[in-house]
Amino acid sequence: MIILFIVGLLLGVVSVIFALQNIEVVTISFFSWHLTGSLALILLLTIASGIIIAILLLLPEFIGNYLKYKNLKKENERVTEELQKQKELTVFAKHTPPTDKEISKIEQGAVDGTT
Repeated sequence: MIILFIVGLLLGVVSVIFALQNIEVVTISFFSWHLTGSLALILLLTIASGIIIAILLLLPEFIGNYLKYKNLKKENERVTEELQKQKELTVFAKHTPPTDKEISKIEQGAVDGTT
Protein backbone atom coordinates (compact mmCIF):
# COMPACT_ATOMS: atom_id res chain seq x y z
CA MET A 1 0.00 0.00 0.00
CA ILE A 2 2.83 2.37 0.82
CA ILE A 3 4.42 1.64 -2.57
CA LEU A 4 1.25 2.74 -4.35
CA PHE A 5 1.24 5.94 -2.30
CA ILE A 6 4.87 6.65 -3.22
CA VAL A 7 4.21 5.95 -6.93
CA GLY A 8 1.16 8.25 -6.84
CA LEU A 9 3.14 10.95 -5.10
CA LEU A 10 5.92 10.72 -7.69
CA LEU A 11 3.41 10.89 -10.55
CA GLY A 12 1.84 13.95 -8.94
CA VAL A 13 5.20 15.69 -8.60
CA VAL A 14 6.10 14.88 -12.21
CA SER A 15 2.70 16.19 -13.37
CA VAL A 16 3.15 19.47 -11.51
CA ILE A 17 6.67 19.94 -12.92
CA PHE A 18 5.34 19.15 -16.40
CA ALA A 19 2.51 21.69 -16.04
CA LEU A 20 4.83 24.41 -14.74
CA GLN A 21 7.30 23.94 -17.59
CA ASN A 22 4.66 23.93 -20.35
CA ILE A 23 2.55 27.05 -19.72
CA GLU A 24 2.62 28.34 -23.31
CA VAL A 25 -0.79 29.08 -24.80
CA VAL A 26 -1.55 27.03 -27.89
CA THR A 27 -4.57 26.75 -30.17
CA ILE A 28 -5.72 23.35 -31.38
CA SER A 29 -7.91 23.15 -34.50
CA PHE A 30 -9.96 20.07 -35.34
CA PHE A 31 -12.29 20.49 -38.29
CA SER A 32 -14.36 23.51 -37.28
CA TRP A 33 -13.53 23.35 -33.57
CA HIS A 34 -10.84 25.53 -32.02
CA LEU A 35 -9.51 25.00 -28.51
CA THR A 36 -7.15 27.46 -26.84
CA GLY A 37 -5.35 26.66 -23.61
CA SER A 38 -2.01 25.90 -22.02
CA LEU A 39 0.07 23.20 -23.64
CA ALA A 40 0.15 21.14 -20.44
CA LEU A 41 -3.62 21.23 -20.03
CA ILE A 42 -4.28 20.24 -23.63
CA LEU A 43 -1.76 17.39 -23.48
CA LEU A 44 -3.22 16.08 -20.22
CA LEU A 45 -6.76 16.26 -21.66
CA THR A 46 -5.56 14.37 -24.74
CA ILE A 47 -3.97 11.65 -22.61
CA ALA A 48 -7.08 11.40 -20.42
CA SER A 49 -9.36 11.09 -23.45
CA GLY A 50 -7.09 8.35 -24.86
CA ILE A 51 -7.29 6.43 -21.59
CA ILE A 52 -11.09 6.73 -21.53
CA ILE A 53 -11.40 5.53 -25.13
CA ALA A 54 -9.11 2.55 -24.42
CA ILE A 55 -11.17 1.59 -21.36
CA LEU A 56 -14.41 1.82 -23.33
CA LEU A 57 -12.98 -0.37 -26.09
CA LEU A 58 -11.76 -3.02 -23.63
CA LEU A 59 -14.86 -3.01 -21.42
CA PRO A 60 -16.90 -5.59 -23.43
CA GLU A 61 -14.02 -8.07 -23.29
CA PHE A 62 -13.60 -7.52 -19.54
CA ILE A 63 -17.31 -8.15 -18.97
CA GLY A 64 -17.28 -11.27 -21.16
CA ASN A 65 -14.27 -12.68 -19.33
CA TYR A 66 -15.89 -11.97 -15.97
CA LEU A 67 -19.06 -13.82 -16.99
CA LYS A 68 -17.02 -16.78 -18.26
CA TYR A 69 -15.11 -16.80 -14.96
CA LYS A 70 -18.34 -16.91 -12.94
CA ASN A 71 -19.72 -19.78 -15.07
CA LEU A 72 -16.49 -21.74 -14.76
CA LYS A 73 -16.46 -21.18 -11.01
CA LYS A 74 -20.01 -22.58 -10.71
CA GLU A 75 -19.08 -25.55 -12.91
CA ASN A 76 -15.98 -26.18 -10.78
CA GLU A 77 -18.07 -26.19 -7.60
CA ARG A 78 -20.55 -28.63 -9.17
CA VAL A 79 -17.80 -30.98 -10.36
CA THR A 80 -16.03 -30.79 -7.00
CA GLU A 81 -19.25 -31.74 -5.22
CA GLU A 82 -19.80 -34.63 -7.65
CA LEU A 83 -16.23 -35.82 -7.11
CA GLN A 84 -16.72 -35.75 -3.35
CA LYS A 85 -19.87 -37.86 -3.70
CA GLN A 86 -18.00 -40.36 -5.88
CA LYS A 87 -15.20 -40.56 -3.32
CA GLU A 88 -17.73 -41.26 -0.56
CA LEU A 89 -19.39 -43.97 -2.68
CA THR A 90 -16.00 -45.53 -3.39
CA VAL A 91 -15.11 -45.63 0.31
CA PHE A 92 -18.53 -47.08 1.08
CA ALA A 93 -18.14 -49.70 -1.66
CA LYS A 94 -14.73 -50.74 -0.32
CA HIS A 95 -16.15 -51.41 3.14
CA THR A 96 -19.45 -52.99 2.07
CA PRO A 97 -19.18 -56.39 0.41
CA PRO A 98 -21.47 -56.91 -2.61
CA THR A 99 -24.39 -59.28 -2.38
CA ASP A 100 -24.85 -62.28 -4.67
CA LYS A 101 -27.68 -60.43 -6.45
CA GLU A 102 -25.43 -57.44 -7.19
CA ILE A 103 -22.66 -59.74 -8.46
CA SER A 104 -25.04 -61.49 -10.82
CA LYS A 105 -26.29 -58.15 -12.17
CA ILE A 106 -22.74 -57.03 -12.82
CA GLU A 107 -21.91 -60.30 -14.55
CA GLN A 108 -24.99 -59.87 -16.77
CA GLY A 109 -23.82 -56.37 -17.76
CA ALA A 110 -26.37 -54.35 -15.79
CA VAL A 111 -24.01 -52.05 -13.92
CA ASP A 112 -26.65 -49.46 -13.03
CA GLY A 113 -29.01 -52.07 -11.58
CA THR A 114 -31.93 -51.54 -14.01
CA THR A 115 -32.03 -55.13 -15.35
